[in-house]
Amino acid sequence: MSWKKVKLSSVLKQYRIEHQVQDNIVYKQVTISKYDGVSFRGVKLGTNIGRKRQFIIDLDQYPNTLMFVRQGVQNGSIGIAPKSVDKCIVTENMPMFLIHDIEVDYLELIIKSPYFVQELSKIATTGSAQKSIHERQILEIEIPFPAKSDQLLFIETVKKIKFKSFEITSELSTQLSLLKQLRQSFLREAMQGKLCQTDPLNDSEENGQQLLERIKAEKAQLIKEKKLKKEKELPAIKPEEIPFEIPENWVWCRLGDLAQSANNGLYKQESFYQPSGIISLRMFNIQDGEINFSKTKRVVLNEKELNTFKLEENDILVNRVNSIDLVGKSAIVRNVGEPMVFESMNIRLTLFYKELLSEFINLILLDQRARSYFYSCAKVANGQVSINQCHLFSFLIPLPPISQLKFITNKIKQLMQTCDQLEASIKQSQVRNEQLLQQVLKEALEVKESALAG
Repeated sequence: MSWKKVKLSSVLKQYRIEHQVQDNIVYKQVTISKYDGVSFRGVKLGTNIGRKRQFIIDLDQYPNTLMFVRQGVQNGSIGIAPKSVDKCIVTENMPMFLIHDIEVDYLELIIKSPYFVQELSKIATTGSAQKSIHERQILEIEIPFPAKSDQLLFIETVKKIKFKSFEITSELSTQLSLLKQLRQSFLREAMQGKLCQTDPLNDSEENGQQLLERIKAEKAQLIKEKKLKKEKELPAIKPEEIPFEIPENWVWCRLGDLAQSANNGLYKQESFYQPSGIISLRMFNIQDGEINFSKTKRVVLNEKELNTFKLEENDILVNRVNSIDLVGKSAIVRNVGEPMVFESMNIRLTLFYKELLSEFINLILLDQRARSYFYSCAKVANGQVSINQCHLFSFLIPLPPISQLKFITNKIKQLMQTCDQLEASIKQSQVRNEQLLQQVLKEALEVKESALAG
């Protein structure tokens, strides 16, 4: 290519079509973001628009228009205006420029390139509350400017590179999707007893039915001693409810049969949340079967509240309110290093023999069968999807003997660790693919001094 450098001011001409907003007129508005570029944001009645001095985007008169946000351009808020934003209004903080004497696709590649990002970073921002860059500073940026034929060649070359990168990205996305299916396959096989040791139990070993009867007997005794509240009797399991076959020494039961209690969490107004206090786990903190402690909040509690909602080792948190695809997600509480409570959008599930059962039940709640079940029984109210204790207790559980419980949970942990390693490798490949694309684009735009024509 025969390269030279020109200032952006030689290919961009600013235009301003001023307009005074009228209260009784509905106006179209835009947004400019790093990921979506210039896009239609929505409409607003003039009386609700605070700044009355606005400017109109006119793509009839200026069909190729570049725009950016003064306060966000260094973070990538710049792009070419699409047809959907024609006749939208913007404030003076979104200046508009007619693109001329340069291929529009070539300029778009330039403004999204590492080269241009680097040039923007050299400009000192102004302002105290909101740091911004004035357009006069951006127009001084020099960009590589080959002949038109070379611009077209560059566009085609980058398109081929991007297409190849897209193919790789698609393949990696497919691998992640297959890996997700593999995780579900492992969970499904575990729930059906297909991962267990095939040796039959010794006569002296307890089977699933006997374990269930032992738990029921202990529960009845605690109710008799008034240490547990008597709850509504769970419905008998009908043959048509059973979703799949399980080994002979297993038994079907309901989750409520294995539970000591299930309680909704703490509700506090926002003013009670402070930097110091007790960690209060929200639905956000339930991630992929585990507690994620990032962005935790702390709340000020009295002693009674702490005792009522305090979490213990091997409790299970179940999200009772969320979107339809996330309601019912669960996490097991481990390694409690300090007191923690849980907020009202979650249910705390406490099981009998929770040191043994909690891991297994948490795995079951990660299975797609649980997602389908909660989807079918969730209630919608005030725009939120919710489940309750009754829904949770009615969920069908395949219960193995204790010896197989340990084997299954350990085996699933091993398999999921392998899946985690594969997932990390795939995601690293995605990062490398994106980095390679950016590096190729950067190198393509690097101009050697000896090659510059002016």
